[in-house]
Amino acid sequence: DLAIVLGGDGTMLNIARKLAPFDVPLVGINQGRLGFLTDLSIHTMVETLGSMLDGLYMPERRMLLYVEVARDNIVLFSALALNDVAVNRGVGGNMIEFEVRINGEYVYSLRSDGLIVATPTGSTAYALSAGGPILHPSLDLIALVPVSPHTLSNRPIVVGPDAVVEILMHRTAVARVHSDSHSHFDLQENDKVIVRRAPHTVTLLHPSQHTYYRMLREKLGWSGLPRNAT
Repeated sequence: DLAIVLGGDGTMLNIARKLAPFDVPLVGINQGRLGFLTDLSIHTMVETLGSMLDGLYMPERRMLLYVEVARDNIVLFSALALNDVAVNRGVGGNMIEFEVRINGEYVYSLRSDGLIVATPTGSTAYALSAGGPILHPSLDLIALVPVSPHTLSNRPIVVGPDAVVEILMHRTAVARVHSDSHSHFDLQENDKVIVRRAPHTVTLLHPSQHTYYRMLREKLGWSGLPRNAT
């Protein structure tokens, strides 16, 4: 009926992907750093969990991504991602080159350190560090965020939940694809990375007083309300 996850956001990402096919709701108790996904304090967890088990909670559904890597039309790697799918340069230090298609339509070719394909959950993770937008978790959208592109005209874009994103590798420089920074696969020239919305979702349970914007203020260090605000 319920999984209680003790750890940081990385622990929650792993457990969420494993339990997603079984539709088990998750409660996170933070033992890490920021705790975007594990929002219960370990110091008050007994009291808070008691209230939640009494029915005082807010459910929140989060979308997942599904990634495949095809080489010569043979799928060699697949994984789920709650945060993001990222294609990055490897240890060689050179930029990688690839083209991006959405629903079969050519969008652009890019020389960069990589590309992040993020869910709204992942919009406050790696994608945020690369200058991507923050997407409210109630939205079913996918953000494409270039990592250090070799032209200032390449900006993040947001597409709908039915978009199929294809990344065709041209120059790999020992490139890798990462799923939530946990599952990895080494890419070669002409490999195709295909990212789409997964059929599964994850349900997070929050305390009844939880609000997304207050969480952003606390985790990201935004200014609080002015003193004269009501």
